[in-house]
Amino acid sequence: METLQAIHTRRSIRAYTDTPVSDAQVRDIVTAGMAAPSAGNEQPWQFVVIRDREKLAAISETRTYAEMVKDAQVAILVCADLEKLKHQEYWVQDCAAATENMLLAAHALGLGSVWIGIHPREKRVADFRTLIPLPDHIIPFSLLPVGYAGEEKSPAERFDPSRIHYEKWQGR
Repeated sequence: METLQAIHTRRSIRAYTDTPVSDAQVRDIVTAGMAAPSAGNEQPWQFVVIRDREKLAAISETRTYAEMVKDAQVAILVCADLEKLKHQEYWVQDCAAATENMLLAAHALGLGSVWIGIHPREKRVADFRTLIPLPDHIIPFSLLPVGYAGEEKSPAERFDPSRIHYEKWQGR
């Protein structure tokens, strides 16, 4: 799949089949996350791959808007490692870039996924620290349930030329 096609056809998938996702596919997705740009090339990310059915079910029960996690074949928790930071204020952008790369990689591999936000909501961070014990210097940022799509979604047309400004702010 070419890059622009992947960007324009990727959708948030919240229903999954029971077809297994291979370790090689998970590795490809995480590798894509690690290929993301980061401030000062600090690469502050760590990833937790979750396949345990009980943990996936517990995440579904704990997190509002995460019901679909129980049906995913795997979930990947994207975390920030505060001990790896050179530029304290940029880890959120770095982890966001990694998350988007992973969503695109899953789509390119014929898989579905959705971005479940964790940080900056303190309760969500605390819930994940309970479900997936993490060292204090590791901050859970996002969760990506991954599986073969159990739903079809058409590409969304989101282009809005009124949001483009040339040389100066134009509009209202």
